[in-house]
Amino acid sequence: MHQHYPHLFAPLDLGFTTLPNRILMGSMHTGLEEHKTLDRLADYFAARARGGVGLMVTGGVAPNRQGWLAPFGAKLSTGAEARKHRVVPETVHDAGGKIALQILHAGRYGMHPMLVAPSPIRTRISPFRPWEMSPRLIRATIRDFSNTATLAREAGYDGVEIMGSEGYLINQFIVPRTNKRTDDWGGPFENRIRFPLEIMRAVREKTGPDFIVIFRISMLDLVEEGSTWEEVVALAKAIEQAGATIINTGIGWHEARIPTIATLVPRGAYAWVTERLRGEVNIPLIATNRINTPEKAEEILAAGQADMVSMARPFLADPDFAQKASEGRADQINTCIACNQACLDHVFAGKEASCLVNPRACREIQYPPLSLLPTQNSQPKTQNRIAVVGAGPAGLSCATELAARGLEVHLYESASEIGGQFNMAKRIPGKEEFCETLRYFGKMIEKTGVHLHLNTRVSAAELLEKGFREVVLATGVAPRTPTIEGIGHPRVLSYTDVLLHGKPVGPRVAIIGAGGIGFDVAMFLTEPTDIPADPLDHYRQEWGIASPYPPISPPTNQPNQSTSQPVNQSTNRGGLMQPVHFPVPRQVWLLQRSKGKVGEHLSKTTGWAHRLTLKNRGVHMWSAVQYHKIDDAGLHLTANGAMQVLEVDNVIICAGQEPQHSLLAPLEQAGVRVHRIGGAKLAAELDAKRAIEEGMLVAAACTSVFLKNCNISGRQISVMEHGLNGAAHFHGFKKSMPASV
Repeated sequence: MHQHYPHLFAPLDLGFTTLPNRILMGSMHTGLEEHKTLDRLADYFAARARGGVGLMVTGGVAPNRQGWLAPFGAKLSTGAEARKHRVVPETVHDAGGKIALQILHAGRYGMHPMLVAPSPIRTRISPFRPWEMSPRLIRATIRDFSNTATLAREAGYDGVEIMGSEGYLINQFIVPRTNKRTDDWGGPFENRIRFPLEIMRAVREKTGPDFIVIFRISMLDLVEEGSTWEEVVALAKAIEQAGATIINTGIGWHEARIPTIATLVPRGAYAWVTERLRGEVNIPLIATNRINTPEKAEEILAAGQADMVSMARPFLADPDFAQKASEGRADQINTCIACNQACLDHVFAGKEASCLVNPRACREIQYPPLSLLPTQNSQPKTQNRIAVVGAGPAGLSCATELAARGLEVHLYESASEIGGQFNMAKRIPGKEEFCETLRYFGKMIEKTGVHLHLNTRVSAAELLEKGFREVVLATGVAPRTPTIEGIGHPRVLSYTDVLLHGKPVGPRVAIIGAGGIGFDVAMFLTEPTDIPADPLDHYRQEWGIASPYPPISPPTNQPNQSTSQPVNQSTNRGGLMQPVHFPVPRQVWLLQRSKGKVGEHLSKTTGWAHRLTLKNRGVHMWSAVQYHKIDDAGLHLTANGAMQVLEVDNVIICAGQEPQHSLLAPLEQAGVRVHRIGGAKLAAELDAKRAIEEGMLVAAACTSVFLKNCNISGRQISVMEHGLNGAAHFHGFKKSMPASV
């Protein structure tokens, strides 16, 4: 029994095989699945296998062309494709792990003209209207699922996961929302679940009894005309009877207007749903969504809410998550903050996934783990010292990377704590997870031996006096002050005044600038005051998630009650109820100069949730605004074609940033090699993803590490100068590299 996490690290006996712990690395598409060869995908999973994951699931792989997520997407339907896949399970097995292939048919979610569905109903997330499947095509698709499972076994996978949730094809057959058929595959519930049951039976028949088959059920559709709870339970029992080894719990359709995996979702917010199914079936159940620490995972398992826990993005953030927890090093875990900026946002934009807090993710060959890199301690003392100025995300990344490579690093920060702009981000309701990144970097400073100098505004003269011949400027940004008459009026505040210094703000506020910072300030200022003490209860009520589910209390006439006005009083079909709009402390106008939708450039996967939140809080979001002046009367502007005065108590400026690099000129004049990263290099819109990656790349450039024939995952691979001549050039580092690189 493990000392700290006895339930998390308890083996799970599946009868024909035993998993070493209760950790599932859940499926997540990375973009590596579509490569000509799957070597990089193999190394990606091998890194997590070495890190101690009990069982991994690949990104979704289609059983046929109609099931593609996008044209020429990942597919497994031929022997040639199975041979291509062999490297993945072989490499994972060599690393001591187990892996299952997820079979996913996109249905109407496909982004191509061949997409099919039970009924020809278009979704707003695809530009194409699906073709209605004929009975013949339905039966052929069932055979395609079983064929893919058979090929997966031949390729060496330990199992498959059948994707029956999140609104993909199988889920589309199950619910009335998307299945309007009147034949044997539609209408009554028994007909609507015929498709998933026949797939499950066919897969089990073709793969045999000693093969892991996970079925992922949609426990909460979170869309109108979704499944009732009684239907979820009935389907789960039927899936068990049809031969499933494990049931995984899916939450929400992609088109649902409720955030389910963003950082504003409380940790473990949906474990209660999995718990409700326990006792209804006799096979293991997996809890999922926003489980990102070993403590939360242990808590869920210890409370009997699930038999396993699924974590996907946490293993992007730290491939050694499980091993660190097992070895009592949980404080060294690089925690996923659920920002989605480099993982899901990348994938939905057609790019490869990575991770904001771990730029090595999905690029394990190009950027090997530090444990596989040689350090450079043989340099003379004067060449082995480097100063990093600024302890924001960029400076923290660079300093800890440099120190891990064997350099003597001095990190200077003018504030009393590390973090830079993250110290504002962590104050935004729903972004508290940013504290975890600062905790991690604080631990890495200690572990790697970085010399940290807080409350120290170091000058160029002091750096020269201390003998530094190489300096990294990570000095960040300062708020940009727009040219508006009266900008110096006492009622004008900057975003740093509000978020960092806590200056008081009145009940009527205009925010100039509707980028990411403007939205953060609006969220901060409109956080409701009279809300449930339990964050999970608050989240459920604010977004209209039926709880309990079922039964549901009769509707009442009392305002702000979570049980009022359910979508379907008797069953809460889809797990929905009327959201509660809690009173907010301020009236806010969020303004932008440019035309178009306010917040148009926010994250693809979370921006809509921020816009909807502010809309529900009564925030006025105006675009194409012209600012005239600020005086005692308020903010004079032109909006919607008319001049007017907003009688506000405060005007908060969120109109961009300017780089702070006053040390650059004097240091360069003295012959010091200077590197600029993060906001000090480019202050366009605050970008922690870019800042942390730049810190890593510049650290590699500064140490001039060249990796030739580095042995990773038991295979000899060639790495071209740590990716610096390629990737670093495109990130704009070519000019700042040492001559030796």
